[in-house]
Amino acid sequence: PEALDDLGLVNALIALCNRMDAQDGPSIERDLQGTLPPLPDEVELVIYRIAQESLTNALRHANARSITLWLHADDHSIALRVRDDGDGMPRRLPDNTSGIAGMRERSMLVDGRFSIESIPRRGTEVRLRIPLDHDGR
Repeated sequence: PEALDDLGLVNALIALCNRMDAQDGPSIERDLQGTLPPLPDEVELVIYRIAQESLTNALRHANARSITLWLHADDHSIALRVRDDGDGMPRRLPDNTSGIAGMRERSMLVDGRFSIESIPRRGTEVRLRIPLDHDGR
């Protein structure tokens, strides 16, 4: 995405949230670590795309009042969470849930751990954790 190339990961996520927040729907809160370690382009792309898909799913399907996008890193990993307070996911997902499969596949490309926790009528949280090498990459 052009925003990722032009703005860097944190500012591209802020711009993404601003664009989506401008739509008629739930508010999007951001908790983004201001300074991240240097990340390979493919890691930044995976984080951005999973955040984008998660926000889109929450806006389209959750009937949420609020959504939170969280991104923080420590010495060992970088973690993304997208949480909503909506309806939660159905127990059986339709066969055409390519968005979730795509997020899972993207996370595997960077040795990430991807999970979704959903509680009926309490919301859904998408989690991604990507290990960092000792030099921050």
